[in-house]
Amino acid sequence: MDKVCAIFGGSRGLGRAVAQLMAQKGYRLAIIARNLEVAKAAAGDLGGGHLAFSCDVTKEQDVQNTFEEMEKNLGPVSFLVNAAGINRDSLLVRTKTEDMLSQLHTNLLGPMLTCKAAMKTMIQQQRGSIVNIGSIVGLKGNAGQSAYSASKGGLVGFSRALAKEVARKKIKVNVVAPGFIHTDMTKDLKEENLKKTIPLGRFGEPIEVAHAVVFLLESPYVTGHVLVVDGGLQLTM
Repeated sequence: MDKVCAIFGGSRGLGRAVAQLMAQKGYRLAIIARNLEVAKAAAGDLGGGHLAFSCDVTKEQDVQNTFEEMEKNLGPVSFLVNAAGINRDSLLVRTKTEDMLSQLHTNLLGPMLTCKAAMKTMIQQQRGSIVNIGSIVGLKGNAGQSAYSASKGGLVGFSRALAKEVARKKIKVNVVAPGFIHTDMTKDLKEENLKKTIPLGRFGEPIEVAHAVVFLLESPYVTGHVLVVDGGLQLTM
């Protein structure tokens, strides 16, 4: 049976690194992004047998339609990675309500909707593995990132609760919480200054996070866990 994995946010950043590693390991992938052309380019780079889909994770009907399309074209989705995320950094007193909502919708409601849509097949199959990509600031908080921290902290609570709900159905739910990683999201940060706060003395690479994601996806006896991949940053926060 094909190992089919849906990667939301799989066209760039951490999601793309996860896709590249999983393609090497023989998974059949659905690369999902808002922009279909970008998703198609990312899927094409992985070689044959992988498909691209367009989806707005904040819209439940869109998510459900995407799962139906994936299952029709690839087969049952047994693995799910939620890597779609946005940030809009600013102090709370300066944060617009619409920026709070956009972060909560994409970073928290989105994974809730994709997990909900994935459940039907996973429960029928009595197997499944989900990894939601959080953030170290979801555990520690960070000034100027109150809404982002709330969305990522909420993702931890959600993932642990869902892990309890579906464990008896042989479905696992885990979180990877990265620190500072070289992606579009961190490219404007002052790396030289920030490196000094990281015990390992550098930003991480997307592939280093991808290895942690795949480890959790494939671990048969780990569920409800938060794996921090941050070069020791949490030790200093």
